[in-house]
Amino acid sequence: MNTPTPPQRTNPLSPESSPATSRPAPIDPVRVLKRIGNCNICTHTDDELGFFYASGLNVDADGSPHAYHPDGISGLDHLGNAGRPGNWWALVTHDGKASGNPVIQKANDPAPGFYVSTTSLQNPSFDRKDPRRYVNSEAISFIVLPAGLNLGAKLGDYAVVIRPETGAIAYAVYADVGPAGKIGEGSIALANALGVPSSAKTGGVASGIIYLVLPGSADAFPSSQADIDTAGAAFLAIWGGLDRVRDKFSKMKWA
Repeated sequence: MNTPTPPQRTNPLSPESSPATSRPAPIDPVRVLKRIGNCNICTHTDDELGFFYASGLNVDADGSPHAYHPDGISGLDHLGNAGRPGNWWALVTHDGKASGNPVIQKANDPAPGFYVSTTSLQNPSFDRKDPRRYVNSEAISFIVLPAGLNLGAKLGDYAVVIRPETGAIAYAVYADVGPAGKIGEGSIALANALGVPSSAKTGGVASGIIYLVLPGSADAFPSSQADIDTAGAAFLAIWGGLDRVRDKFSKMKWA
């Protein structure tokens, strides 16, 4: 995919906009917003259009109709990652409570016999027991951000995810909230788009993935991956394009 040509940007800290006696500011100065584990989450001090970080990619099957099965084996992910009896945090239950009984898909659902797996981003057009209410991990590239991040990102915001060593670029949405203190997680479709092993049980990579999250960019519930790709590419151009990403992560190996 060709990256759109970025628009001309004016740095408010450039010599042209500062008093003649002022010392020119560094180009694209960066500040650290938060640190999670060994991961620094950063932004630019001059525009703060997005925040970015580098980490691994753990694969999240949530939202897929095939994510979890009552037998604990047939699902794309281990059933324990959806919770346990009395505390199902990633499944739809009969009464809408974590302590309820998990709902099993029926004959007319996408995956009869499987549980209904949830995502934090939901389509209110569908009933809460309908698998189509949730973002399908197998079909849509999405990222997961930790609870309590508090950096302005809202569910549905766009993200750009890059694997520098291969040059793969994927456009995604923020669709699920994960545990506090854990960062670097995305959908099966995202892993496939980046060429990362996509099994939620055995796949993923420990490092080498760049994430650019664009707060305030959310539109509607994602209708298709094609729409996400179009919007994501446009937002990347507004932010400054791939060259700006390369500049921020120049120490990483790029294809």
